[in-house]
Amino acid sequence: MPTATLQRDTVGVASGWQRELADAIRDPDELCRVLGLDPGLAAAARASAGNFSLLVPRAFAARMRPGDARDPLLLQVLPQPAETTDAAGYSADPLGETTALAAPGLVKKYAGRALLLLTGGCAINCRYCFRREFPYAASGATRRGVDEGLAAIAADASITEVILSGGDPLLADDAFLHGLVARLDGIPHLRRLRIHTRLPVVLPSRITSDLVALLGASRLARVVVLHANHPAELDAAVADAVRRLASAPAVVLNQAVLLAGVNDSAAVLGSLSERLVELGVVPYYLHLLDRVRGAAHFDVPDSRALPLHRQLRDSLPGYAVPRLVREVPGEPAKVWMG
Repeated sequence: MPTATLQRDTVGVASGWQRELADAIRDPDELCRVLGLDPGLAAAARASAGNFSLLVPRAFAARMRPGDARDPLLLQVLPQPAETTDAAGYSADPLGETTALAAPGLVKKYAGRALLLLTGGCAINCRYCFRREFPYAASGATRRGVDEGLAAIAADASITEVILSGGDPLLADDAFLHGLVARLDGIPHLRRLRIHTRLPVVLPSRITSDLVALLGASRLARVVVLHANHPAELDAAVADAVRRLASAPAVVLNQAVLLAGVNDSAAVLGSLSERLVELGVVPYYLHLLDRVRGAAHFDVPDSRALPLHRQLRDSLPGYAVPRLVREVPGEPAKVWMG
């Protein structure tokens, strides 16, 4: 997996967002101490984490409710004993992405679009992540793999949109991204650049003026897809980050995952959509859970998900209702539910 080159300021130290990332909470004991939780939760988390350890920025942890072991933001990041229970139909590669590699680090599943994996790293380890066991290094998510992926994109005139993904592509520093976007600009058949990222939500300081400027300088139409699951994630710092992205200009969308115990109520989902619209973000998709091994306890069955979505349609203006979707391996697009 590649490592981002540290971005330096004028006094030779790592930039603010990288310092925040380096200071992120990685120890369940520390997270429980910060939140005033039973130390037994930390012991259970250590025993349950496996190879997918706890990682949460302090700015995100600060939005959690102290003393509440069922806080919806905490549940997204704290390893649970349920992760160690095997469930039928859950696997390491639920979307069959390793078979969709068109080149090292390049996933091509849909017509006209290709997904370029820049890194296997994230700023937060979400327990339901469908790539929690993805073989990034073996699949070419390296700097060399990016070069080969770009060559494959340049050779395929059917690709009009490149999606930067990972891990989280914004873990790459601004200097690397500047060079990458310049190379994409030079591929004549490309029309759009899309970035899928959780960093504006979990580490809003990542949206630097340099990042906004390099996006704004591109000839490609820019689309940034955020990932927020609960309205409590969207504080004032996130609102500022969204405004900076929109000024590029970029179209800003949100994808959420429907998660048991986190957002599986019409009230929470409605509040999430209302808050997104206030920030100028379009509620784009509400995903049914990808069946990755270790995440079965987050599943919301269709028999509950469909009525919840109907309640949203009945109570919100159309532009605030996300599309309820499931990703099915081999299908030419997301499958719309209901």
